[in-house]
Amino acid sequence: MIIFGSTGSIGINALKLAALKNIKISALACGENIKLLNEQIQIFKPKFVAIKNAKDKHLVKHDKVFVGQMGLEEILQTCEDDFLLNAIVGFAGLKSTIKAKELGKKIALANKESLVVAGNFLKGAKIIPVDSEHSALKFLLEGKKNIKKLYITASGGAFRRSKIKDLKSVTPKDALKHPNWTMGTKITIDSATMVNKLFEIIEAYHLYDFKNIDALIEPKSIVHAMCEFKNGATTAYFSKADMKLAISEAIFSSHQTKILEAINFVKLSSLKFYPISTRKYPVFKLKEAFLKEPNLGVVINAANEVGVRNFLDYKSGFLDISHTIFRALDHFGVPKISSIEEVFEYDYKTREYLKGV
Repeated sequence: MIIFGSTGSIGINALKLAALKNIKISALACGENIKLLNEQIQIFKPKFVAIKNAKDKHLVKHDKVFVGQMGLEEILQTCEDDFLLNAIVGFAGLKSTIKAKELGKKIALANKESLVVAGNFLKGAKIIPVDSEHSALKFLLEGKKNIKKLYITASGGAFRRSKIKDLKSVTPKDALKHPNWTMGTKITIDSATMVNKLFEIIEAYHLYDFKNIDALIEPKSIVHAMCEFKNGATTAYFSKADMKLAISEAIFSSHQTKILEAINFVKLSSLKFYPISTRKYPVFKLKEAFLKEPNLGVVINAANEVGVRNFLDYKSGFLDISHTIFRALDHFGVPKISSIEEVFEYDYKTREYLKGV
């Protein structure tokens, strides 16, 4: 297995599972956490390693170190391993997904942004979802027909219990206190704004070619997806909130190894679902327009990455993340995209536009 994003939460959990099953790790790639990368190199002894910055190359304890995006693509081209776990965060992961598709590699995709911004150009790719919701949907949909509607669930993020008026003054530290999941910084903020759930709906659309999809808040995060049928029946996927299960479903060829403790339904005190308030989570208002016009993804994603970065750097407030997204959409409208090159052009233009506002 090739793992891009090996020092993030998905990569770390994937390596734990790889050790459990003695899966050979052919290549590792990370951003700037060289200390942890060196520990991983010592344990898994990959043939190839890649890092983000050339200035860190001398710190890496490996004799085959590649650098930057070109380095990632060279690894994919050179390495005979045909299985990639792409856990790079954000738009930065798209080129690796595209290259892996070109090479016919199987892709365990944790980089949801690849589908959000360029799903139309990834048709035919051998993608296995890593998100817990999409892993659950995959299980629920296998061999099923007469489906009426799909649901994925959200925890509500760090501010589920907060009042709207209080969100003006929250800090990055507040937003990073996720109630149920241990995730990376970017996805935790996206969970707090509900951008993550908006993206997951589009991800599900591209994965399963189905548009009647919605999301509900389920505060315990033990129901991950539901499938409603035309006859009125609904199935649901239950598991504890631990990404190792979804990762194991993506990377193991057989699924007999126990990964989590099963839910004890007798001890389950209650199970409640709530609609997502578009007053509190205004970005979720974009769901129907986004499903109708998937090309909006490149503008929404770029603006969100700018907004999240500004919030984390204390340059703007929490509510400014959604304001940034709507500002970009007001300026660009629906992009006319007919090639993958235009995806990269719109990403660049959106970021440049937001520098000046």
